Amino acid sequence: RRGSVAVAADVVKMISVVLGSLAFNGLVTPAPTRAAVSMSAISPGDIGTTRPLGVFDPLKLMEKNPGKYRRFQEMEIKHGRIAMLATLGVITTEAGFRLPGYISFSQDLKFSDIPGSLDGAYFGIPIAGWVQIAAFIAALDIAVFRQDPDLPPGDVVQDLPIQWVRYDDPEVKAFKLNIERNNGRAAMMGITGMYVHELLTGNPVYPLGEL
Repeated sequence: RRGSVAVAADVVKMISVVLGSLAFNGLVTPAPTRAAVSMSAISPGDIGTTRPLGVFDPLKLMEKNPGKYRRFQEMEIKHGRIAMLATLGVITTEAGFRLPGYISFSQDLKFSDIPGSLDGAYFGIPIAGWVQIAAFIAALDIAVFRQDPDLPPGDVVQDLPIQWVRYDDPEVKAFKLNIERNNGRAAMMGITGMYVHELLTGNPVYPLGEL
């Protein structure tokens, strides 16, 4: 039980940090330089401290737990990337796009048979399918796209043979990283909104699905 409480506390702290440096996607210019936050791990100009809020930590979490700032950054980036994929997945499936073929031969179930709604996908995919999805994501996270502590948060490609875009210009690089961070935040809010719409209306992209 204590372990569950500790995990819940870390999640709450992470959410606070995410909201603490929240900014809108279009406003990715770093906040004006001002006096550094006293005894805090966050400094003006850090990736994610964009306009209009800049550095915003009302609960003083980064003054109390500065050593966890790096971990919170990694978690925010990872969840933001997953949320972007999830949001895009809901939009494409609701638009009618499906993979060809069968998702389960034993149950004679095709991808086209899976509803596009969130609850439809959750309950429509067989348990064996969810086990495979979870195992695949875990393998990617642990063995393939693992985070090297010596590299910046989110840089998980390392020496893999992937055409990962790199930027030599520090200003361009910071601009692109801020865009990714803010898009991830918007997607986390977006997929949460889709869950709420699904519960209230039965349509995750309401009111678009009603047109």
